[in-house]
Amino acid sequence: MKILLVDDARSVVQVMTSRLASYGYEVAHAANGQEAVDAFALSAPDLVLMDIEMPVMNGFEACNRIRALEATRQWAWTPIIFLTSSDTVENLVTAIEAGGDDFMSKFVPEPVLNAKMKAMSRIAALRASLSMANQRLLDLASQDGLTGLCNRRSMDGRTNQLWLEAVARCKPFGLLMLDIDNFKKYNDHYGHQSGDECLRKVALAIDDMVRQANTQGLSTSAFAARYGGEEFAVIVPNTAEQPLKTLAQGIVKAVSHLAVPHEKNEAWGHVTISVGGSWLDPAPGQLVTLFRQADARLYQAKNLGRNQAVMQG
Repeated sequence: MKILLVDDARSVVQVMTSRLASYGYEVAHAANGQEAVDAFALSAPDLVLMDIEMPVMNGFEACNRIRALEATRQWAWTPIIFLTSSDTVENLVTAIEAGGDDFMSKFVPEPVLNAKMKAMSRIAALRASLSMANQRLLDLASQDGLTGLCNRRSMDGRTNQLWLEAVARCKPFGLLMLDIDNFKKYNDHYGHQSGDECLRKVALAIDDMVRQANTQGLSTSAFAARYGGEEFAVIVPNTAEQPLKTLAQGIVKAVSHLAVPHEKNEAWGHVTISVGGSWLDPAPGQLVTLFRQADARLYQAKNLGRNQAVMQG
């Protein structure tokens, strides 16, 4: 358990840190309320032990700001225990109204301190478990259930955010639209279960190529998504035109090299993919243009014989 101890009295800090460390807890220190808020934002501790009267910012105000920070960043609730030399009713009420959870004397007996910290450790473990579960739910909500790629809703949100960043920074933006060739014929001939397996294999090949491109410096933010049905998209912020072409051609080859049999894809005899690409210096309102251009070039690739990438009109 990570504990943030907030107190301006060195003697209290030394004694309390020693006691808490003897239980095996990791203790960080802040000397006033402002330092506490800053430290909380950086380290997200499991527990805050907060003095009330301090210079710069008192404990009540710091508690208020920490609760506001949690709400803004959608962080899990963190227990805050106020440390005091006088547990008056007025202080207790103010502490609770400020968002505190408990009150404890700075000179609390050892058995009581040990018991409270064990209780806080259990809460910290529950918070960690809940955080992992919530993250898993977020992942599931953002993933396509069949392929594991980003789903359309997640793609739209991420793309809009990346586009705004590209506009603000005057960075170029690339997009690939991809479609499995003659996929309806594949489903009709091999069945929908085989079609699902085909989609998974193609999605994995696309994702692998995007990840490789990212590691090679194409764009650390590039990602692949299932756009719908047998159609995919690859979002590539902050890239030059030639690397985008190289990625598109690499995906075409990677899917072809899977050698998934497809008798009804007459020209090839195996599963292939067509790609349309677009690349723009972004400006407000042009994201729709980017998608229209890539989609139009995807159909050009189909009309030119499939199993290829078209990057220019």
